[in-house]
Amino acid sequence: MSATTPLRDEILHQRLEAALAQVNRVLLGKPRQVKLAFACLIAGGHLLLEDVPGVGKTTLARALAASFALEFQRVQFTSDLLPSDIIGVGVYERETAQFRFHPGPIFCGLLLADEINRATPKTQSALLEAMAEGQVTVDGQTRALPRPFFVVATQNPLDLAGTFPLPDSQLDRFMLRLSLDYPDAAAERALLAGDDRRDLLDQLAPQLDAAALAALNRQAQGVVASNALLDYLQALLAASRRHADIRTGLSPRAGLALLAAARAWALLGGRAYVLPEDLQALFVPLAAHRLVPSRGASGDSLARALLAEVAVD
Repeated sequence: MSATTPLRDEILHQRLEAALAQVNRVLLGKPRQVKLAFACLIAGGHLLLEDVPGVGKTTLARALAASFALEFQRVQFTSDLLPSDIIGVGVYERETAQFRFHPGPIFCGLLLADEINRATPKTQSALLEAMAEGQVTVDGQTRALPRPFFVVATQNPLDLAGTFPLPDSQLDRFMLRLSLDYPDAAAERALLAGDDRRDLLDQLAPQLDAAALAALNRQAQGVVASNALLDYLQALLAASRRHADIRTGLSPRAGLALLAAARAWALLGGRAYVLPEDLQALFVPLAAHRLVPSRGASGDSLARALLAEVAVD
């Protein structure tokens, strides 16, 4: 593996670039968010999209599924949704005098958990085992989920009526939290003057598949992180734990997630090694939703403050 091109297979590299370009053609004006979503998927994480309705969250999820040839399932989370509506249920069959398991929509490659914070905490928790271990347990029997298994959850801001805040344990299962925001003027004009997004989604062709995604994941794991880079990462983690305005800092699991995401980000940049800039690019979307403020500051502002305070040696 060379120091500049960790993707040994040039065809795979071209397919990855084609997938990025394809998603960017559908989700206009959001190249950074698209790249972050790709890094999350390649690193084996899960993605939380927090924003107001109508800015492209569902479009991003569907475009990712189409580009990676992942079976797509969408669950609309509501206050009356039950865990069995997501995981599945055993149904008694008189002919065989046995219970037969009917799998729920969670048995897929990419699950869109739409408006996840409109469901009750009991239903939200149905995703915990699946996101952490890639399996679910029903009636005492553990069933493996397909690989890859990627959750993209959307969340409305908590000032909207009828929402239930995600607990810390659930938030920690999401590698990255992104906000798409409103498009800029040029992107919005292209959106208004262009084809319907649903028509464009129907036209998307798979550029990669599960085997290619697994290969990218393996290559990302092989991206080199130097001792100096690990020192910087540890300094960020330590600063989060002693900051006066942070009640709960970043855990070792958050540190592992940051390193995995940074390796995937470096891979997308065509490098076989991680730079401090890679950690910095991922730090706010990875850390902000994990930090628990002790005062009124937001997680985003605290994450940015940590980046400003911790020097790169």
